[in-house]
Amino acid sequence: MPNDRTTPTDIPAAPATRINRQVRLMRRPGGIPQRDDFALAEAPVPEPGEGQFRVRNLYLSVDPAQRGWASAEANYAAPVALDGPMRALAIGVVDASRCDEVAEGEYLYGWFGWQDFAIAEPSAIILRADLPVPLAQFGGLVGINGLTAYLALTKCGRPVKGDRMLVSTAAGGVGSLVGQIGRILGCRCFGLAGSDDKVALCTGEYGYETAWNYRTADLDAVLSDTVPEGLDVYFDNVGGTILDRALRHLAVGARVVQCGTASVPSWTPPPTGPRNEREILTRRLQWSGFVLFDHMAEFRRASRQLAEWYAAGRIDLRLEILDGIEHAAGSIADLYAGRNNGKRMIRIV
Repeated sequence: MPNDRTTPTDIPAAPATRINRQVRLMRRPGGIPQRDDFALAEAPVPEPGEGQFRVRNLYLSVDPAQRGWASAEANYAAPVALDGPMRALAIGVVDASRCDEVAEGEYLYGWFGWQDFAIAEPSAIILRADLPVPLAQFGGLVGINGLTAYLALTKCGRPVKGDRMLVSTAAGGVGSLVGQIGRILGCRCFGLAGSDDKVALCTGEYGYETAWNYRTADLDAVLSDTVPEGLDVYFDNVGGTILDRALRHLAVGARVVQCGTASVPSWTPPPTGPRNEREILTRRLQWSGFVLFDHMAEFRRASRQLAEWYAAGRIDLRLEILDGIEHAAGSIADLYAGRNNGKRMIRIV
């Protein structure tokens, strides 16, 4: 079916030559994927078979979850095949279709990989890009970042007005939206970020009442002084020692949303550290793990809510758009090193 939105304006022009450039995973990373783990290759533009369609990618998404998809470690998804295009979400336009469910000219967000062209079936579609937000924001605000922030917070954190909420990586693609959603829902939001500049973004743009640089702040002291009554929600993207310290500042009955473990370098073998069972018991904590793709039935409802807030000027996501597919290979490492400035997208040019 054709889109019911007006044609977006932020559409990169079609490439002059018809080749299919692919960023291929060439070896399993030893932890965080590095640029040298990938290679840029060329292949013929593929043709769709019966029931399939071809997408010309316009924007490629860069997401922390790609670390797990590239790894051989146990994860919630099978590892990416070596010498194949890196698994990635992307935004594209259908330029050929032999599928009754998908029309040529549609704009889609889905599993199209780090490449110029993808052959796909309807199961690869995450969202049809038919909401009144900039096209690139289907990879961020109403895409994986916004959906994760909204669904993880509302389903696992269950915030109510007046709750005190702490968020790690509070200036990141998910954390920056959690702070804004928390503010909309009436929470007092506190953030942890990895630099003074990102702390300023948290309080200046993202709705946080206060934020701290976890590299330099005495977290026990600032949390004790700022929220002596304890936190009601901890939205955690990092795990590790920050999680260990945050648990000791949670109120009785608090909810922990485990959305990521970015600070842990490897899970083979599983790391050991302080035991937290006593904190869970005595504080009667409710600790929930969250994997976005368990909740696909709710994507459309959630994306519409995010788009409504965007239209009302209540929420936004800073995008960092790099021009050229050659930037993709090093971008996962950049995310984990904090070298990005907002949600990173790669524009195909």
